[in-house]
Amino acid sequence: MRDKILLHICCAPDATYPFLELSRAYEVIGYFYGSNIQPEEEYIKRLEAIKKLSKEWNLKVLVDEYNPISWFEEIKGLENEPEGGKRCERCFYVQLKRAAETAKSERVKTFTTTLTISPHKDVKLINQIGKEIDKEIGIAFLERVFRKNEGFKKSIELSRNLNLYRQSYCGCIFSLRKEERLKWS
Repeated sequence: MRDKILLHICCAPDATYPFLELSRAYEVIGYFYGSNIQPEEEYIKRLEAIKKLSKEWNLKVLVDEYNPISWFEEIKGLENEPEGGKRCERCFYVQLKRAAETAKSERVKTFTTTLTISPHKDVKLINQIGKEIDKEIGIAFLERVFRKNEGFKKSIELSRNLNLYRQSYCGCIFSLRKEERLKWS
């Protein structure tokens, strides 16, 4: 019997390559936190894509409650931060902490994240936050840089082959271009 690992999933396309890589050594349990995703219509599209991937690949996925109000409370005061700044750092922390708490409640000893597949994210920061949460919660964080070895490119190909919805922005309303944000306000 293989050890279990909880894979924090930011979106279905980004979960494809990490799931395949991890499933070589682990029994993978997916975990989707989406309270940082706005508007709700976008959250629903991403959730449906995760359900599709889960069904196609027989991947068990735990879905956290959608509660954007709690996420806005977590990032309060950071709304005007630039993309990639302190708001994103806090968002990574919130997502990874919930993933570790979920792993603990599921009696899974190790967790990791799909966030490191993106060429737009600071993998050093993400892995550092994961290690801090490892110490804080007591669940081992597996450091990975999934974008290595063309992981990002492979995830695009896999998601295209599976016809998965692929979003055009990170997720929060602040990561939308200004013109797009105006549509939702």
